[in-house]
Order: sequence, then C-alpha cells, then structure tokens
Amino acid sequence: MEHLIDIASISKEDIVNIINLAKQFKTGKKNSDVETKTLALMFYENSTRTRCSFEIAGQKLGMNIINFDANHSSLLKGESLKDTIENLYFLGVNAVVIRHSYSGIINNVMRLVKYPIKFINGGDGTHAHPSQALLDYYTMLEKIGTIDNKKVVIVGDVAHSRVAKSNISLLSKFGADIHVCAPTYLQFTHYNDQISYHNDVKEAIDGANVVMVLRVQNERHEKEGYPDSSEYKRLYEIDTDLLKKYAANDVILMHPGPANRNIEVSSELLDNTVGKTILEQAQNGVFVRMAILNTLLKGVNNAS
Repeated sequence: MEHLIDIASISKEDIVNIINLAKQFKTGKKNSDVETKTLALMFYENSTRTRCSFEIAGQKLGMNIINFDANHSSLLKGESLKDTIENLYFLGVNAVVIRHSYSGIINNVMRLVKYPIKFINGGDGTHAHPSQALLDYYTMLEKIGTIDNKKVVIVGDVAHSRVAKSNISLLSKFGADIHVCAPTYLQFTHYNDQISYHNDVKEAIDGANVVMVLRVQNERHEKEGYPDSSEYKRLYEIDTDLLKKYAANDVILMHPGPANRNIEVSSELLDNTVGKTILEQAQNGVFVRMAILNTLLKGVNNAS
C-alpha cells in the first residue's frame, strides 16, 4: 500500500493488515517503526476528530507533526498545491494528510508530484474518507466479531457523504448486508445492486445489527428547496424507542460526527450506553491511524 486515497484502491489484505496492526497498537503489543518521520496535516476544511486523531496518532508513534495553515501559506500568493507539497517534501515531510472540499483533488495532485511523499486522504468533498471507514470497520469487529451477513444500515444524507461511500466500498468486500435509508432528495443518484434502498426508516432498521447515522450536510447542498430540519427529524431521527422496537437486541449505533442532536439522532440516545460506541469510534480512530501511518512509512528513509 503506497498511499491511502480511497477504499476501492486497497486490497482486503491491506485492510486486514491495518486492522490487525491497530489491535496491536491498542493493546500495547506493537512499537512504532516510524519514529522521527514527519507528517504534515493539510486541512482545507474544518475538522475535529480526523485532524486531532491523526495528530495524536503521529505523536504516539514518535513522529514530528506540522499543522499546515493554508490561510497563512504561500497558497494565498498563488503557489499551486503541487508546488507546496514538493517544497514540504524537501523541507523533510514524509507524508501529508489532506482534507479538501473538492472531490478527487488528492488523486489529481498526487499524479503531478514528482517526489516520493506519501498521500493520505483525510476526506475529499463527497468522494472518500478511507480512514473513517477503516476505524468504523475496526469498531464493528470489536462489537460484533464479524460483519459477514450482518445487516448494516446507513441512515441519512448519503448523497453527500464520503463516509457512506467509503463504508459501502469496505463493507461490500467483507460480505455485509448493506442497506441505505434516506429521503429521495438525499439518496444516491447512481445505484449499486449490492445495496438495498429504503425511504422508510422503520423498514430499513428492522433487524439491523449496525445502524450508522449520518449528518445532513447542508453546507454541501447545491440546490435550494430541501425540507427544513423539523421535517427530516420527524421522519428519520433515530431514538431509543425506534431501536428497541425494530433493530436487533445487540444493535450498535454509529456516527462519524459531528452529530446534530435531536435532528438525526436523539440527545438521550447519544448520552446512554448505546451512544457510547460513537465515542469508542473516535478512540479507535487513533489506533487505526497509527496503523495507517506505520504501514505507509515503515522502511521509508527520512525526507531530504
């Protein structure tokens, strides 16, 4: 695995290796292979979990961390992202985590950069968020052991969700029974025959082993005229009563964050024991990202 751009471009073996390595880091059975390597965090969109998680992961591995500030960089003077990254490489940066609002920008820049810096996609537009899918999978395995033939339901704004796309790509590799639930105006425009589609949330979560809730991403909506949040809440909010009545007894609740309380998921549910899994996702993200960094940078010589 040379880079981590999306789930589709890595193998099942790569995924299994990352998960196993994350387990070793979490249990303290593995030491860092990448001490003194340098990581740059290049976030052009706001982030709490992903940015802090990669930073803590790098620190635990003994790496040097650069928090790149685009608003105070030469990008504002007209420097291209390609030139910025090549300069970072010659300053000693071994890997970059990039988050950007434009889908596909990381693939495009990676093809242009002429030097062996490692690229990690921290979320690009509505395209992909591979490290989130990996930490979600890790959490599912911790909770239910396997996802083979397990019913995984993704509820919410799938049309704009890079998390949904990456999770579907990963879960389909491991035999999950994938269901998507959203109002028509927030559904995928391109259908996948590996997925079951629903408009009714009760029908969707019937017997579900995993319910993954997504935020309605108002900032990505290009058209006006969507119903207001009260309408979405009335039809799609996940709460305790709904899970108890329809989902499997051992259902796990997941959310990539940030959660809009009392819109897509009830505040009461977030704060009880079922909601704790969402916090555990964030915790597991540190160990999964340690595994990603260690895998990509092990054996790599320090940059110039």
